[in-house]
Amino acid sequence: MARTEVIMPQMGESIAEGTIVKWYKKVGDRIRKDETILEISTDKVDSEIPSPAAGILVEILIKEQQTVPVRTVLAYIDAEGMGDGSHGPVVESPRPAAVPEPPPVQRDAAPREALPHRGRFYSPLVLNIARTEGVGMEDLERIPGTGEGGRVSKNDILRYVAARGSKPAAPHAGGAADARPPLPGNEILPMSNVMQKMAEHMVQSVRTSPHVSAVHEVDMSAVLRHRMEHTKAFEAANGFKLTFTPYIVDAVVKAIKKYPLINSSLDGDKIIRKSSINIGLAVAAENGLLVPVVRHAEAMNFLGLARAVNDLVVRTRNRKLVPDDVQGGTFTISNYGIFGTMIGTPIINQPQIAILGTGAVVKRPVVIADAIAIRSMAYFTLSFDHRIVDGALGGMFLAEIVRVLEELDPDMKA
Repeated sequence: MARTEVIMPQMGESIAEGTIVKWYKKVGDRIRKDETILEISTDKVDSEIPSPAAGILVEILIKEQQTVPVRTVLAYIDAEGMGDGSHGPVVESPRPAAVPEPPPVQRDAAPREALPHRGRFYSPLVLNIARTEGVGMEDLERIPGTGEGGRVSKNDILRYVAARGSKPAAPHAGGAADARPPLPGNEILPMSNVMQKMAEHMVQSVRTSPHVSAVHEVDMSAVLRHRMEHTKAFEAANGFKLTFTPYIVDAVVKAIKKYPLINSSLDGDKIIRKSSINIGLAVAAENGLLVPVVRHAEAMNFLGLARAVNDLVVRTRNRKLVPDDVQGGTFTISNYGIFGTMIGTPIINQPQIAILGTGAVVKRPVVIADAIAIRSMAYFTLSFDHRIVDGALGGMFLAEIVRVLEELDPDMKA
């Protein structure tokens, strides 16, 4: 019979393994080609995986919440009408074999390996294993990492647990509260992998960068007029609505071209100024906050930016992103104004050095040429890394964004 393998995909160059979050089909179900068959989670993003063929799902080899390397066979599909009516059982994957001793300490490891709580990254999988096995953060910091950049991998922590006999570590001083059972009536909600990764990333960012925030007021009236004049024709021609976001992205790109140091990262005592402008957009999705990236925004006109923004937002909310979509950003925009928030102080998305937060656009009375007028106003906040960006550069960059939006060309093609 014709049998097709369902394989754990390679969801990005740096992705080595994935976790089965949910099977949408069970053994015996008929499946159409490209129909969603399962959802997987990696360190970068959760993704729905389409079926590689039409047929009947005859065997599931890897159960939900199990983690396996990329290119592992997850299930088998038989072509419709070709099977013999029998379906294979759900088979559990074997547990990793225990290793008697942990690997030797790497003498050439980066200094951060010996310094606890200094921005070291841990994947959601490693943190879950640590919680299950009673491995505290101080113990976790001491485990030599063999993963990319010295990160602790699944096998590293499993070797550590096996070497100590899988016995929970004694609680550290001040950690007794963690062992208390939940109070009666309280609901315990597990964090998704994406939420865990975001929490980890935000804590690391605050530890790494001295954050400074600057707030400017921007008159969005010119943007609002342009949008209202073009919204119907734009939607008819492109199939989606014209929002404020592409206007803001366009202004940020123009401001970065004028002040390119904002488009940098810091590597030790070296500043790396990026040649491409890759704009990350913070998008609230069902499974947490994701930041897909508009790549090479410097090469796009306004219409190109609008299409790229819409594509990323739609795929984020439909869980169609792949890990490469959320990597490589050089500057991030967080539009918390859609929730009615007026002013915020966003956290920098490492290893970037600045992030723009945009507040709600509301009508307010303002003084213009010694007269009171009603204008559509918003507050924009720039959070920046004070190791590289001083108050003068941060203020000038933010002022340039404001200028571009307030002096918007009324004839700009949308």
